[in-house]
Amino acid sequence: MVRVPLTTSERERGERLGEVLRAARADRSIVDVAAEAGISPETLRKIERGRIPTPAFFTVVAVADALGLPVDGLLSDVMRAGRETAGSAA
Repeated sequence: MVRVPLTTSERERGERLGEVLRAARADRSIVDVAAEAGISPETLRKIERGRIPTPAFFTVVAVADALGLPVDGLLSDVMRAGRETAGSAA
């Protein structure tokens, strides 16, 4: 099976997701948040750095829950960051 390459907007959305999660984590350790979410610290690190631009839905939900973020709020933050980026580029 051949994977279709991600579009630029998909990669950018993954980077924005990582930025929002990293900001929400604040001073909490990546190890503590990952353990609470039931994922490895390396997976969380890759999501935060945008190296996994399309993480599984339930992984995102678990991380959001560990950070106390409502999923709809997380989505809003990611989309808002994208509009702000697009607006500053115009």
